[in-house]
Order: sequence, then C-alpha cells, then structure tokens
Amino acid sequence: METIHVLAVDDEPFNLDLIELSFMDIPDIVLTKAINGKDAIEQLPSLTPDVILLDLRMPVMDGFETLKYIKNDSRFSDIPVVIVTANAEEKNKALHLGANDFIAKPIDTVELQLRTFNHAKLYKTQKKLKELNANLDTLVQQKTQELEKSLQHAKETEYEISIRLGLASEYRDLETGMHIKRMSHYSAMLGRLWGMSPQEEQLLLYSAPLHDIGKIGIPDAILLKPGKLNEEEFELMKEHASIGSSMLENGENYPIIKNGQIIAEQHHEKYDGTGYPKGLKGDAIHIYARIVAIADVFDALTSKRVYKDPFSVEKAVSIMQAQRSKHFDPALLDLFLTNLELFLQIKKDFPDNDEIPHILSVLGEKK
Repeated sequence: METIHVLAVDDEPFNLDLIELSFMDIPDIVLTKAINGKDAIEQLPSLTPDVILLDLRMPVMDGFETLKYIKNDSRFSDIPVVIVTANAEEKNKALHLGANDFIAKPIDTVELQLRTFNHAKLYKTQKKLKELNANLDTLVQQKTQELEKSLQHAKETEYEISIRLGLASEYRDLETGMHIKRMSHYSAMLGRLWGMSPQEEQLLLYSAPLHDIGKIGIPDAILLKPGKLNEEEFELMKEHASIGSSMLENGENYPIIKNGQIIAEQHHEKYDGTGYPKGLKGDAIHIYARIVAIADVFDALTSKRVYKDPFSVEKAVSIMQAQRSKHFDPALLDLFLTNLELFLQIKKDFPDNDEIPHILSVLGEKK
C-alpha cells in the first residue's frame, strides 16, 4: 500500500492525540499535526498531504477561513478536506465552502480510518490521472508537432516535384527555372489578394508549375522552332493543354495533381471564349486557370528568352490592359495591376541567371 500523508488540524491537543492513536497501528499512514489554520497553511507547501482532517472552531485562524484558503489555492484545492467537528449545524456551511466530507465528534475510529483511506485513495488516483493526462497532452503535442513537420516537409516535397516536373517542360521550351517559380508565386499572391484561404493559396502555389507539363508531348521541330509557327504547327502546339490534362488525370486523391490538371488544360482559355482547347468563357474557366493565365503571360512578357529580349513592365502592362475582358478576367487583371508592386517584388526575389538551359548543350543554341 502506498504511504498516505494526513494533516490533522485542531486546537485541542487531546483531539490531535486521539487522531494519532487512530492511525498508530497502520504503518502506511504519516500524520502531521497543526494547532490552527495558520499553522496548517504554513506547513502545506512542504507537506502536500493526501487528506486534511480539519476542525472548525479554532483560534488565530478558524476552519472556515482555512478551508477557503485551501480551496482557492490551485496548489491545494484538489486535496480532500474532511471536517471533524462536534457542531453538526455547521456542516452545510463547510460543505458549501468546498469540504469533501464530514465526521462528527466524538470520533469513531473505524469511520475515521475508512473515510481517510477512501478519500486518500480517490485523491491519489485522480492525481495519477492528471499526471497521465498531462503526459499524454505533452506526448500529443510532441507527436502533433512531428506530424505537422512531416506534413510540411511532404508539402515542400510536393512543390519541389511540381517545380521539377514543370522544369522538364520548360527546358524543352528553352525557358528558365525561375519562370516556374515566379509565375507560381505570382499566382499564389493573386489568389491571396482575391481572398483565397491560406490552404487554397498554397495549393495554387504548388499546382501552378504544372501548367505547361503537356509540352513534353510536343515534337522538338515545333517546340524549338526559332521562327513563327504556321497554322498547322500552331494547332499541334495547342495540343499541349490537352496532353497536360491527360498526363494529370485520375488524380482525385491528390489535390496538387487534380488542380494541376485543371490549370494545365485551361490556362490558355480566354475570358471572351476565344481560347483553347475547349473555348470556355468567363467564369466557366476555373479561377485557378484565370489566375495562372495572368501570371504566366506577365512573366513571359517581362522575361528574357534566348529568342527575345524582355519587354519593359510598362509595355507589358499596356499589352495586358488591351486584353482586359478579352484574354483576361477583368476583375483579376485589375487586382493584379492595382497591386503591381507586390508582383514586381516577387520578380526581384526570383531573378533569372545567365545560365543557358542544359538542353542547349545537346540541341545547339537557338539562332
């Protein structure tokens, strides 16, 4: 049996001796005496008793004030307090103040033992449960942090895979990796300004790099042609939207793949219905695709390619304004241009380097 620590508080030495005698033959009881409430409270921090046996009528500090103090102090409030008094009329007042039980004087030794054991056992069990719950809370918090860290790592990995898949198509098109990062961050920023939740904004950030994945399926003779494509060639080039959609289909269980498919298929649709591959119009075009269309075109216009110099921001803005309500969703375009400084900062944060994509070493530099 575990040791039970009992604090007996009574101003009458005879009563304290009687309580001590009640537990004398029980080795697992450790009894501490206090002659009034003040004495008891001074001893409490070092004792941490399992049960307090408390008289009510005492000098210096009576049992009622002592009970109030104990039950209002979070360090001691859970300790069971058993009132031991000859005045039964004061029982209800003591119980109202938080007393856990009541024993009448003269003391019945067996009753005192049983009530003390029962309350001590219950208190120790509750204390162990609290400690267990605290340990469980700590463990849950630890595991939750580990899970959140793992989930964040998984999301970052998904983004990296998305970026690298996007790079596969861009390398074939002789564009730079920074185009992928810029346009995905442009897209996420525009989504945020549009009012998307952080989760949806992140999903757009991770899905946008897949917009041109279908270019992998376009023949080099068309994709790498230095001059303007003829009508037949352009029709073949347009197939990259449908190819990209096919590559990413059946991804319902993978949000990035699922939304990447939507973006890959629809980012060349135009707000007035003259785009491809399906000629969707207005809000029939998914919001992600309408956002990516603006981000993609802006970056294409303002970035250097091996076959063209970048347009100035002013010229790019002028070109895009001319396509308001034609190519671009007017509300999204207005939002983009009104907050242009945010997108220019992203452009600054992800500058192109002077490296030529490694595909050139195989195909020869485009003239």
